[in-house]
Amino acid sequence: MAAIAAPAPWMIRDRTFIWGQRTYLMGILNVTPDSFSDGGQFQAPAAAIAQARHLLTHGVDILDIGGQSTRPGALTISEAEELARVVPVVAALRADPDPILRGAVISVDTSRAAVARAAHRAGADIINDVSAGSEDAAMFSTVADLGMPMVLMHRRGTPVTMQGLTEYADLMGEIHAFLARQIAAAIAVGIDAQAIAIDPGLGFAKTYPQNLEILRQLDRLRDLGCPLLVGPSRKSFLGWLLDQPDPQRRIWGTAAACCAAIAGGADILRVHDGAEMAQVCRVADALWRP
Repeated sequence: MAAIAAPAPWMIRDRTFIWGQRTYLMGILNVTPDSFSDGGQFQAPAAAIAQARHLLTHGVDILDIGGQSTRPGALTISEAEELARVVPVVAALRADPDPILRGAVISVDTSRAAVARAAHRAGADIINDVSAGSEDAAMFSTVADLGMPMVLMHRRGTPVTMQGLTEYADLMGEIHAFLARQIAAAIAVGIDAQAIAIDPGLGFAKTYPQNLEILRQLDRLRDLGCPLLVGPSRKSFLGWLLDQPDPQRRIWGTAAACCAAIAGGADILRVHDGAEMAQVCRVADALWRP
């Protein structure tokens, strides 16, 4: 089989993301009261900025700020509430006297076009949409208008319904087909084909064994031609394997899943524990990067 060429690099602020050269880390910054692992820890602006500083000084390449919990069972908050949680944190980072914070590459985890636009105005660089543009009909045209890179994730249903939607005739084939459709839809309204990343959506409408199967078969998504983001961090399938109900005590399980993702060709890992996973990436990259 012929080798698949690496996707074109992304140039954001003063950084160039060269896919295939090394693994990049996206640090999770949830400014929510109810996220599954760290809900409420970083909701206060001062705590959010402190966590951003910690992540950025411990190996994280991208900050991913989210104001809407997407854990199983999470209820949807209002657009006004999501804006009130996310935009001030983005603006505060861009105004911080510390050049590390001020110059950070910032992603915003949202499925709302209005939040994407407001976040861009405040200084965000990337939109990470767990619905892959399917939840808000205006999302693709908004991102195209803003000229931002975008992450498209596979998910069925909503956080309330998704764990009942785990029947697949062909797990990887259906994930591949969904992502291919959403890539085509994004390109059709003007999003640059080279500015799209994809995420198979570990934990989103997937059983515990299905998450393992996705990690085993990640390379089946490479022919879509997009950088591949994988988010195993602290997730419940790791708790199932480890018999560990506390998400914050799943760090070594997360490390193993990150290694598997890198071996399968992941370009970006979305993680809570930046310093530890930076070490994991350095060793795994030395083993598996060409």
